[in-house]
Amino acid sequence: MSIQFQPTALVGAIALAMGFSTSVFATESQEQPAVNAALDTLVVTATRSEEKIENVPARISIIEPAKLEQSPIASLPHLLFEDASINLVQTGGYGQQASIFLRGTESDHTLIMRDGVRLNTPSQGSASIQFIDTTDLKQIEVLKGPASVLYGTDAIGGVIQLVSKTPEKSGAFLTGEVGENSTYKSIIGADFAEDGFYTQIRGQRLESDGDVILNNDKRKYSYDQKGYSAKVGLEKERFATSLDYSQNSGNGAYKLNGNLVSQDFQNEIINLKGKVQITSNLELNARLSQFKDDLDQLDKPDFIHNSAQEAELYSKWQFTPTQNLLAGLTHKKMKADIFSQGESFEWDGIFYPGEDVFYDKEIKSTGYFAQHQYQTDKVQTQVGVRVEDNQRFGSHTVGQAAIRYHFNPFTSVYSNIGSSFRAPSMNDLYALSWGGNPELKPEEGFAYELGLDQKLTENSTLGLSIYRNEIDNLITSKAGKLVNVNKSEFTGGELSYKWNADDLFLTASYAYVQAKDAELKEDLQKRPRQKVTLSTGIQNAIYGVSASVVGSSKSKSWDSRYQNPGYATIDLNAYWNITPSVKVFTNIENIGDVQYETEYFGGDSIYYINGGRLASAGVTFKY
Repeated sequence: MSIQFQPTALVGAIALAMGFSTSVFATESQEQPAVNAALDTLVVTATRSEEKIENVPARISIIEPAKLEQSPIASLPHLLFEDASINLVQTGGYGQQASIFLRGTESDHTLIMRDGVRLNTPSQGSASIQFIDTTDLKQIEVLKGPASVLYGTDAIGGVIQLVSKTPEKSGAFLTGEVGENSTYKSIIGADFAEDGFYTQIRGQRLESDGDVILNNDKRKYSYDQKGYSAKVGLEKERFATSLDYSQNSGNGAYKLNGNLVSQDFQNEIINLKGKVQITSNLELNARLSQFKDDLDQLDKPDFIHNSAQEAELYSKWQFTPTQNLLAGLTHKKMKADIFSQGESFEWDGIFYPGEDVFYDKEIKSTGYFAQHQYQTDKVQTQVGVRVEDNQRFGSHTVGQAAIRYHFNPFTSVYSNIGSSFRAPSMNDLYALSWGGNPELKPEEGFAYELGLDQKLTENSTLGLSIYRNEIDNLITSKAGKLVNVNKSEFTGGELSYKWNADDLFLTASYAYVQAKDAELKEDLQKRPRQKVTLSTGIQNAIYGVSASVVGSSKSKSWDSRYQNPGYATIDLNAYWNITPSVKVFTNIENIGDVQYETEYFGGDSIYYINGGRLASAGVTFKY
C-alpha cells in the first residue's frame, strides 16, 4: 500500500465516523454492552465450567465485548496491553514480535488458548500472538496465577483464553475500518440459529503500511493478513456438539541483521467438541483439535513449522447439590520442523561465525487430572491434582487448593496455593546453535496468593491481591548455552477499582511486581516494577465516548548498561448507533503519538519502539 494519510483526510474520516455523513464501513454489534456488568459475568477458564466471576477463588480479569468491539483493527497485543498485570513487549507495531510477561513470569510461562485449544507453539513454547486474529471474540479471560492442574505445561504465570462467540440469532453484517499508515480492515459474516442448530461464517482482511520499529530507522515495516472461519453446532438439552475451523495467513516485514526482510505466516485451528448429559448429574465432554503455526522467510531458506494435536476427555459428576468432581485426561502430540541458515555477524567488536539450526522432532505427552469443588452461597473451594506423563521427561505431579469465603454480600476473601511446571520447548532442547541443551530439566513453580473483594457502594467495588511465585530450574542463558538456574522469585500485588452509574463508568488498576533472579539478587529484564491503567467514559445502546490510559515504570534491558524507560499512552473511542442496522465509530490509539522505547536493540542507544499513533474510523451495517 502506498497512499499516505494527510491530517485533513484523517480529520475528515473521523468526522464521517462521528456521524456528519452516514456512508460506508461497519462493526458487528449494533449495541454497545455495558462495560461494567461485571459481577454476573460468567467465566470458564478457572474451572473448565461456567462460573460467576465473583465466586472464582482466584484473580481473573475480563476483556469484555464492549472493548473488543471498539476497533476491529486493534491487534491482540494491543488489547492485552491494557491489563495492568501484563507487561506486553512488542518490537514495533503490526506483525512485530510480541512477548507477554504476566505477573513478571517469563514470556513462555503464560498459556494462550482459544476455546480450549492451546496456541503456544512446540518450537518456542510461547504463542505468536502478533499473528492471531481477534475477529468474532466474545471475551478474553486472563487467569492470573498457576493453572497447570487443569492445563498442564506452560501455565506457570497464568492462562489467557480467547472465547469465541456462538450464534444466538440469524443475521449478516459487513464491517470496515480505515486508519493512518494506509491501514484498513474489512470483515464480512453471516449467522444462522434456529432450534439449537447454528452455523457461522466469517471472512476478514487487514492491510497496513506499518510504522517504524527502531528509533534510528525511518523505514516502515508493512503487514497484511487475510483469513476465514466457519462454525457449525447443535445444542440440545441433553447433548451438544460443534466443529470450528479458522485460518489466518499473511505477510510481515521485520528486522534481521540490520536488513528489512519479509516472511509469510499461516496459522490454522480445527476444533471438534462434544458434550453429553448422561444423567441429570453426570456430564461427559470430549475434544479433538489441531493447531498449526508456520513461518517461511522469503529472503532466505529459513522456516519454522509447528503442529500440535490434542485429544481430551473429561467428565463432571455433581454427586451432591454442593459438590462436584471433574476428572479427565489430555493427550498431546507436538511436532516442530525448523531450519535457520546461519549468518556470521559482529557484536561489540567480537566476530561470531554463523551456524545452521535445524531439527525435526516430535514429543508426546499425556496428562491425567482431577478436581473437586465445594460450592455454597458462602464458601467455594477448588482442590485438584494432575499427573503429566511426558515422553521425554517422565511423570510430573502438580497440585492446587483454593478457597473463597463470603463474609456477607459485600465482602469476600480468597486464598490459593499451587504448584506448576513448564517442559522445555524444542528450541530449548534441540536448537544447539542458539544455545539449546538436551539435558535441560522442566521448570517448576510454587505460588500462593491472598485476595479481597469489597463492594464499597451499590455502584463501586474494590479488589486487592498479593502473591508470591517461586520458580526452580529456571531456564536461562549462560555463556551462550541454556541452563537451569536455582530459582527466580516473583512477589507482587494488584489493586483495582470499578465504578458505574447509569451510563457512566470508571475502572482503574495498579500492579506491582518484583521479579528477581534469587541467585544473583538482580531484577529480571523487561519487568517494570509498576503499571497502572485507567478507563472512563459514557456508554449506552445509542452512543459512547471513552478514554483509556496506560502507564508503566522503567524496566531492565537485556543489556545491563541500558534501561527501557517508562511511558504513558492514551487511547480514545467513540461510537454512535445511528439506526439498529448502522453504527459509526472512531478510535485513536496512542493519541499523543508517544514513541516510547520497548527494548534495547544494540549499538549506540538503539531501541525498538512501539507502533506509534493509529487514528481510524469505521461504520457497521447489520441485517
